[in-house]
Amino acid sequence: MIDGALRKAAKRVLDLCRARGLRIATAESCTGGLVAAALTEIAGSSDVVESGFVTYSNEAKQKMLGVPAAILKRHGAVSGETAAAMAKGALKNSPADLAVAITGIAGPGGGSKQKPVGLVHFAAASRDGRSLKRRCLFGKIGRRRVRLRSVGEALELLELLAQR
Repeated sequence: MIDGALRKAAKRVLDLCRARGLRIATAESCTGGLVAAALTEIAGSSDVVESGFVTYSNEAKQKMLGVPAAILKRHGAVSGETAAAMAKGALKNSPADLAVAITGIAGPGGGSKQKPVGLVHFAAASRDGRSLKRRCLFGKIGRRRVRLRSVGEALELLELLAQR
């Protein structure tokens, strides 16, 4: 499922993190573990990839990552605030140095006027307090494409955070 461009991006992230002695955790909702899969598809990734959390439901986001119920109630599962809390929770619940989180609406259903299909929020965080956030509106390009493009965005955020 991981194409050549995503494979190259995953390899860049792994090589950069390996050179800097950094370990990664993922916190994924709409991608269902695809970021972790892209990273672990590369042989030797075990020295960089620490853990992956697939937290599809709000309950899982709360229990596994410690996302506050108040954030979910006020902003919803698909929000920058939730993505940031997911990334922080992945760091808190693992020994990783960097974390990336993804939450969105891959479709084909589930969207609304305020949060349409193809809306995805990303957050990356480092143990030393640095963070990045991104919001992408991919549109109705199909579930598979939304998820794969989300993997690419998440890998890019990890690469940017690891370079700093």
